[in-house]
Amino acid sequence: MITSLLIANRGEIACRIARTCSELGIRTVAVHSDADANARHARVADTAVRLPGSAPADTYLRGDLIVKAALAAGADAVHPGYGFLSENADFARAVRDAGLVWIGPPPEAIEAMASKTRAKELMGVEPLRDVTESDLPVLVKAAAGGGGRGMRVVRRLADLDGERDAARAEAASAFGDGEVFVEPYVEGGRHVEVQVLADTHGTVWALGTRDCSLQRRHQKVIEEAPAPGLTGPLTEELHALAVRAARAVAYVGAGTVEFLVADGRAHFLEMNTRLQVEHPVTEAVFGVDLVAEQIRVAEGHALGDGPPLPRGHAVEARLYAEDPSQEWAPQTGRLHRLAVPGAVRLDTGYTDGDDIGVHYDPLLAKVVAHAPTRAEAIRKLASALDRAVIHGPVTNRDLLVRSLRHEEFTDGRMDTGFYDRHLPALTTPAPDPYAPLAAALADAHGRSRFGGWRNVASQPQVKRYAMAGEEHEVRYRHTRDGLAADGVQIVHADAGLVILDVDGVRRRYEVSRYGDRVHVGTTALTALPRFPAPATQHAPGSLLAPMPGTVVRIAENLTEGAPVEAGQPLLWLEAMKMQHKITAPVTGTLGTLRVTPGQQVEVGTLLAVVEATP
Repeated sequence: MITSLLIANRGEIACRIARTCSELGIRTVAVHSDADANARHARVADTAVRLPGSAPADTYLRGDLIVKAALAAGADAVHPGYGFLSENADFARAVRDAGLVWIGPPPEAIEAMASKTRAKELMGVEPLRDVTESDLPVLVKAAAGGGGRGMRVVRRLADLDGERDAARAEAASAFGDGEVFVEPYVEGGRHVEVQVLADTHGTVWALGTRDCSLQRRHQKVIEEAPAPGLTGPLTEELHALAVRAARAVAYVGAGTVEFLVADGRAHFLEMNTRLQVEHPVTEAVFGVDLVAEQIRVAEGHALGDGPPLPRGHAVEARLYAEDPSQEWAPQTGRLHRLAVPGAVRLDTGYTDGDDIGVHYDPLLAKVVAHAPTRAEAIRKLASALDRAVIHGPVTNRDLLVRSLRHEEFTDGRMDTGFYDRHLPALTTPAPDPYAPLAAALADAHGRSRFGGWRNVASQPQVKRYAMAGEEHEVRYRHTRDGLAADGVQIVHADAGLVILDVDGVRRRYEVSRYGDRVHVGTTALTALPRFPAPATQHAPGSLLAPMPGTVVRIAENLTEGAPVEAGQPLLWLEAMKMQHKITAPVTGTLGTLRVTPGQQVEVGTLLAVVEATP
């Protein structure tokens, strides 16, 4: 019987595992890096052990330190969560060799399936060995791990070597394993997966299907269960293939078998020998706690004769600190407030006041809605996200709401190319035109007017705000009766609440301010100074860091004075476990190269200057 469990992970999954352990009466031990010293997962656990350093390679990927922490804290079991060492057979063995219970499949099953190349061979699918033009497009993919890291779509043969190198580097950083392989890239397919759960007595359950087709950078954004629009025979085939894969490696515990579905056919992708990020939608539909089931299986309990009957539909959205309109650039800073209304499930590793750093994945939370029908679940989730209070860095919240309400998604006609087709339209700003006025009125509340009242009209007060990339100027006046503005009736105004009457329709705005950042309802603005400071001037062709991160690679043979082509990769930044390619904006000459591999940069740091050909 497990009484104390170490969670070898961080963030929302660590908090989610801790919640189940608390319900089961199991004490929890957290591990944390220096960057996570005050993180929520370290605070909610009964005990926390420091892993010196901040980079994953020095902390959450150090299996030896984690085993040592488990023994020091008196834990008798280890749960790896997902990511990091969750699919590392050597780590699983080290846990077992230390006399601890491993909450996961046998190391032999991990070795057989965690390497996607070996998994494909086991299922009779061969990766591409020698890629030719006729094979394009192809997908370069990390053999270990998942989450979209170490994956690149290649459409030109000339790009293959460079993209393979980038995938290797990203995979090595995220999973400690740089092995990659190449497979055909199926255009227009749907990403469908099957949740499996197996015990040590030979029972394997297939807990339905999930659709995870809405993805960015090959990482899932919106997932649902069951996968819509599948025929009965195809669903049965997917279940049978998933059970076959689990039995082929004597699988134990929770795992996921993934497929691409195109033209009514299932193409095996991989088996993830761990819990998936999207497991809550399966839990909602089947009424099970998969973490609790993992623990029961590890304790030797048998599953029943068959899984529970499914009920209703569930949809999950991943809320990221990122800007989808800027090539999904991750965002950092203080999360002042996070509140999601409605009867939805919120899994998060953050609380109000926490800082979002550069070292780890930008996932803030997962929001899950369950309802009797798919349409009701979608409406419920979209409404909850639309009304959520998120004060802090830029997030993908607006993209999620628009995606959930897009007719291609609501009709169940989506595929993995959804964002390739619709991203520009989904990220076109649609700010509230009255938000800047509400911000100005809230700011003006309580301010006194210099001098006495006179029988002349007062001069308007002027405020300027940046909103959705544009500057907005608003004007209002102090009158005998309070504040006034043209075209609207000010029903109420104080520092936290403004109510405007616009053509007979009342608009209510809750206002919060953090320095020069103002949140008006769901709209974020930046207050601009009355007299702007002189702007820093950069030469034409300057490349500035779009995010804080580390320069991990400079293009081969790239030196100052070298000719470059528009779109040519010049260097790569790593931030939040993903690599971001910086390319030449024009054809010309590299005039300046200001950074070197390993250098840490902040947002706006000058990286290089490309001088355009006259």
